[in-house]
Amino acid sequence: MVDILSVYGSMLLQAMGQSLVMAFFGLIFACIVGLIFGILSVMHNRVCRAIATAFVYAIRGVPMIVLAFFVFFGVPYFANNVLGSNLTLTALQAGIICLALICGAYMAEIIRAGIQSVDKGQMEAARSLGLPYWRAMQRVILPQAIRTMIPSIINQFIITLKDTSILSVIGFPELVNSAKNVIANTFNSFAVWAIVAVMYIIVITALSISAKRVERRLSRGRD
Repeated sequence: MVDILSVYGSMLLQAMGQSLVMAFFGLIFACIVGLIFGILSVMHNRVCRAIATAFVYAIRGVPMIVLAFFVFFGVPYFANNVLGSNLTLTALQAGIICLALICGAYMAEIIRAGIQSVDKGQMEAARSLGLPYWRAMQRVILPQAIRTMIPSIINQFIITLKDTSILSVIGFPELVNSAKNVIANTFNSFAVWAIVAVMYIIVITALSISAKRVERRLSRGRD
């Protein structure tokens, strides 16, 4: 195991960095997607709620590996052979899109729950003061909802980081994919997967501790 770390340690650390980068950008775009559909899901318009519900159910109903293949292989094929365009996606681009969709569906539910946790009187008071719906949502509701959403968002980032391991199937050089290459060279699957597991445990434990600290600070702020 020491020999593997000395030879391939930097490679595995770089691969973990790639996983973190993909998870980070995936979460950023997922927050945008989730914010859009989360707000649609709490609007009084039935069509908006139906669109948000259909998106959440459709994305959550598709296994991530199927979505990864669809985005990486299916979308360029359709664009090039049906639409006549010249679309190509890198593994990083396809992975971020996949994570943004999958994570965005769950973020939509987190944001919906956060908005609904704010007392309805807050929106009514803002509207009675003459604020438009979207301005009241931006200035009054979302700042309060975000306080309750932050721990869940951090936990979703942890889930997203672990989901990057599935994207090894489309060739992105994240930790699991790099570990397979190391195993092909060393034939020591036990040691390599043990190292990978420890790396995930260290990173995810650090993120979990951060989430707990943020949650405690927010709880003290509400008291």
